[in-house]
This record gives sequence, structure tokens and C-alpha cells, in this order.
Amino acid sequence: MADKPIKVPGPDHPITITPTPGRVVISLGDQVIVDTRAALTLQEAAYPAVQYVPRADVRMELLERTDHETYCPYKGDCSYFSLLPAGAPGENAVWTYETPYPAVAAIKDCLAFYPDRVSIRIDP
Repeated sequence: MADKPIKVPGPDHPITITPTPGRVVISLGDQVIVDTRAALTLQEAAYPAVQYVPRADVRMELLERTDHETYCPYKGDCSYFSLLPAGAPGENAVWTYETPYPAVAAIKDCLAFYPDRVSIRIDP
């Protein structure tokens, strides 16, 4: 990790993590993958808000870990999952920071889904 730059969220790149009010349901077609009232909303700089859902509320049998990895200087090393059945739309559609930096420790043990690959609904 020493060769990777670490940036602390600050005024130039704010990151906030707050509990999502209500229920978050994530589905692929008619198959529900997540149904939770424990999601977190991560707002990073000017990017669209992202729902991070607890792994405990995800149907993990519908996901398969991939070898794909990326790095974020604000959050840390990122791992990916594909949605099953495997295929281009589901490839690396889910990401997680399993050992996030302390500034974003709240997203540990959570997963996020690309909104162009799944349906994400937030109900009050």
C-alpha cells in the first residue's frame, strides 16, 4: 500500500456518508438482489450519490467475485463482483471496499451496484 497515494477527503473533495432514509430495493429484472433499510448514501464531491448496502442484506448467492480491482486514493482498494448468470450486463456490476480508509470506514462490509446495470429503488 505504501506505493499508492492516499488522499484525505477535504474541502476540495468532500465525501459524506449518511444513513439512507427508507428502504432500498435493488433488482435485476424481476429478481430482487437487495432489500434493506440499513443502506448508506455516500456523496462524493460532485458525483451522483451512491447507495452502499450491507453485505448481510445482499443475496450473495447471486454474485460471483471477479479478479477485477481498482484503486481510489480517497477510499482505498476496490474489489468487484459480477451478477449471475454471468454476462456482459452483469460483469463487474458490483463493487466493495473491504478495507476502506478510516475516513470512509462506514462502507466496510457494504456493496454498491452500478445503477445502469440494475434497478435501484428508494422507498420512504
